Amino acid sequence: MNFGFIIDNRKCIGCHACTVACKSENEVPLGVNRTWVKYIEKGTFPDTRRLFSVMRCNHCADAPCVEICPVTALFTRKDGIVDFDSRRCIGCKACTQACPYDALYMHPDEHTAAKCNYCSHRTDIGLEPACVIVCPEHAIISGDMDNPNSEISQLLARESVQVRKPEKGTEPKLYYIEGDAASLKPTEANPDTGYMWSSQSSGVGHYAKFAEERIRANADQSVPQALYQIESRTKGKGTKEKARRVYDAPGKGVHWGWEVTAYVWTKAIAAGAFLVPFLFLKLFSGEVPDRVGQVGAAISLIFLGITGLLLVKDLGKPNRFLYVLLRPQWKSWLVRGAYFITAYGLILTLWWAAKLLAINAALPVIEWAGLVFALLTAVYTAFLFAQAKGRDFWQSPMLGIHMILHSVMAGIAVFAVAGLFFKNENWLGDLRVLAVGAIAFHLLTLIVELWTAHTTDDAKATIKMITHGRFATAFWGGMVLVGNVLPLVLLYFSRSETFALSGILILIGLYIAEHIWVRAPQMIPLS
Repeated sequence: MNFGFIIDNRKCIGCHACTVACKSENEVPLGVNRTWVKYIEKGTFPDTRRLFSVMRCNHCADAPCVEICPVTALFTRKDGIVDFDSRRCIGCKACTQACPYDALYMHPDEHTAAKCNYCSHRTDIGLEPACVIVCPEHAIISGDMDNPNSEISQLLARESVQVRKPEKGTEPKLYYIEGDAASLKPTEANPDTGYMWSSQSSGVGHYAKFAEERIRANADQSVPQALYQIESRTKGKGTKEKARRVYDAPGKGVHWGWEVTAYVWTKAIAAGAFLVPFLFLKLFSGEVPDRVGQVGAAISLIFLGITGLLLVKDLGKPNRFLYVLLRPQWKSWLVRGAYFITAYGLILTLWWAAKLLAINAALPVIEWAGLVFALLTAVYTAFLFAQAKGRDFWQSPMLGIHMILHSVMAGIAVFAVAGLFFKNENWLGDLRVLAVGAIAFHLLTLIVELWTAHTTDDAKATIKMITHGRFATAFWGGMVLVGNVLPLVLLYFSRSETFALSGILILIGLYIAEHIWVRAPQMIPLS
């Protein structure tokens, strides 16, 4: 069996009966929806027409939410339904970033993920989903697509159908008959103009707290409007009809907030404080002074502990954190990262044990293992973000280079500040040379990342938002000027005080960089 949905846009009247039935059947709280209806208007008054599109989970054959879920809370059943088990969910919100269709939400009371599950409790006893039963126009068709006698199978064979975002390769099983690109593509109808739900002053239900932020986002005229005001289909000769939203579900806000930004930053420090002395200084100077190694290992262990605390704090169900280690879903980079961090912490502890017990013969082996897991700790987040298929900007192959480079820069910055207590030592000169090279290479990677061609509208919109939109001041003033240019200028001077100041500025710039890279892609609408 292989269950799927068809939305027949020839019949849909936009009555919202499916939304109400879904809420009633599944006890969906106020402010969130498993099924909702999006209205798009095309044309110029009085020659206008309205399109209705039912939005929901696409029950993808290759579901990215299932792959990224660290604890198998989301899973694909044998009949093709993508279901979820709220008893397992840890509330990491990774699935909300992985879904290209904005189908998942965080339950405001349970703090776990939820979505359309094809009314599996009804399907299991031979009934159709509530939305199908209640639709007055029979515009929603469900059934087994592998059964040639089913209505859905016959419609798929007979009619031309469209799916949302086929380029994502998720093989969605929600099909639209006469689906219009203006409705199915988020960037084809401007989400920043005034329409119902777009500018609520008080918000709705759990998402009331996001209302202010959403209003600011909608009012931001520096957002790349050209990408959101595409004149859709040619009507007649020489004329085009504009598409605009007139009704939509309330926004869900930014799921990965300051905790994720902070944990990426502290993780970079934890990895870099070990990498810089035991790898780069060893290459330059031939040996690592004992005090330098101890400072690096201590800082790494402290910031690794802070990273773990931030990871737990960001979870909707922090009491279930151990599920990641004890009930792992190995395809998820969140699981792999958790094991990398745990192993790195154990190696740092072993290093200190060998140092205190004077087991010097074991130190080189432990240090090489530490270097490997420091690199893995630094870079794994790039692979986690790459699994978040909903955010095109995170699919960049440059992200892994950024993560490693940020760790190296963070390690340099930490020892630049520590240099106040290690005056007139030879390794500080080597560290300055390394700092100049790292900053120069970082600026080069930014040029490659932001000024080379990107293939999708969402990625282009994110870059425009970073360089010329709402994040432009933070990017140019904070990340580039404070975090790179000023430290480069200060490195010209040989005083330890200016070197320490450059280190502080690098750390500030790195935090701003992580904030922009985590937040900006989440401002792009997915539905």
